[in-house]
Amino acid sequence: MNALPEGTRARVSTARLADGVATLVLDAGGLDQAARAALEAEVRAALAGVEGVAEVRVALMGDRAGGPAPASQRPRPRIVAVGSGKGGVGKSTLSANLAVALARLGHKVGLVDADIYGPSQPRLLGNEGKKPEAHDKVMFPVPSEWGVPVLSMGHLVEPGRAIAWRGPMASGALGQLVEAHWGDIELLLIDLPPGTGDVQLTMVQKHRPVGAVIVSTPQDLALIDATRAMNFFDQAGVPVIGMVENMSGYVCPHCGEASDPFGHGGAEAAAAAAGVPFLGHIPLDLAIRRDSDAGKPPAAGDTPQGRAFAAVARRLADWLAHAPATAPANPG
Repeated sequence: MNALPEGTRARVSTARLADGVATLVLDAGGLDQAARAALEAEVRAALAGVEGVAEVRVALMGDRAGGPAPASQRPRPRIVAVGSGKGGVGKSTLSANLAVALARLGHKVGLVDADIYGPSQPRLLGNEGKKPEAHDKVMFPVPSEWGVPVLSMGHLVEPGRAIAWRGPMASGALGQLVEAHWGDIELLLIDLPPGTGDVQLTMVQKHRPVGAVIVSTPQDLALIDATRAMNFFDQAGVPVIGMVENMSGYVCPHCGEASDPFGHGGAEAAAAAAGVPFLGHIPLDLAIRRDSDAGKPPAAGDTPQGRAFAAVARRLADWLAHAPATAPANPG
């Protein structure tokens, strides 16, 4: 990033160039809104003519030196919950890639890993081993090279350590993650644990998402639990934005034959039966597994796998563009 002015280079926390996309996380501490905008514009202008750079993504981290503003004075991002009725359907992978795809569309998006007992996002977004900073007990999210800041219990505990907490403790931990200093983030995705327990109840009652995305595989057992998850959000007064069918079809990399190990179209049919939108199919693909394990979200690229996540992100962004700016009132 030698094209950047020296003073600007000092503010670069992380920088990455891959597939023509330059992704930079900048420390904007001490800058007012106008100065932050000028810093971002300067970076974009400096890299616009650099050979090999086709796209520039910039994430600005908030002011650490003076500490965050009180919660009542901080802008509240809109929250979208990503949930499922059961585990093992790829909800965390979808959440990470959905966040990255939305960031590529120009949205200022952050991610909360609310799966307190089985956090996956540090691995998926490639920032394992990094700890969040805090000021007056308010955390700052951990940046990622994909332009999506994230907070997870995986950033707070040692890798592999079991978390044996009762419901109230887990719910309290979720509150600290959601109420962190998210800076200018406008949209916060919450990767929920499976089921409809204490963490989910706390999230819908206290943090009031504007909507929820339901993830399921096509098989009947997963769809039964996905229907329960939709009922949960419906009873809580949270609109279901739509359903995503994950692990939908498999193409053998050797012979090219297509098959459906978990079935195909089940989630789309369930969405139609429930009267909610269907957001898209994500294939069962070796490349998604491999890149996810390596902390390289497929949505960061323009592969067929990345385009599948991008299609879901565009439908979610369209829903948000027409949705109320604030969460619906709690019916309870």
